[in-house]
Amino acid sequence: MGDITKKDFRKDDEAFIQVISEYKIDLYRTALAFLKSKERAVEAIQEVTYRAYTKRKQLRELRFVKTWLIRIMINYCNDVIKKEKHWIDDRSLAKEATYDNTTFIWLEEAIQQLKQDDQALIYLKYFHDMTFSELAEQMNLPISTVKTRLYRALTMLRVDLADEGEVLQ
Repeated sequence: MGDITKKDFRKDDEAFIQVISEYKIDLYRTALAFLKSKERAVEAIQEVTYRAYTKRKQLRELRFVKTWLIRIMINYCNDVIKKEKHWIDDRSLAKEATYDNTTFIWLEEAIQQLKQDDQALIYLKYFHDMTFSELAEQMNLPISTVKTRLYRALTMLRVDLADEGEVLQ
């Protein structure tokens, strides 16, 4: 996080802007992974910025700012998904894919079949390179539970993707 911790963003608006700027890519990637739309991801960043600003005094330790922001984003995305009961069909998923790759599309579809908590674990572990201890803290779970859920989700993905055929091998 660099020199951002020199100023407490909970008390200083300029420091808050620096923190949001520092993690906007991570927030965008998280929102895009859950919401599958660039426009909705940008909207999510705006809403999460507002929520973080209004709740910034609740963060106890500055070293957990990234985890705190990602958690707010995940909660917001889950709220949006629950409200809209948004289901991605094959055509819109293919349109939103950043490159035309059937393996990527199969992976996205397989991830969407998992429970929301398992999806969050997959995205945070493999798209944000979080460690098991960071995941445990983020999800408020023991490390052993995080590992169990992650490995179970990976097993389910392997089974689902194996059903897609020999193309993945």
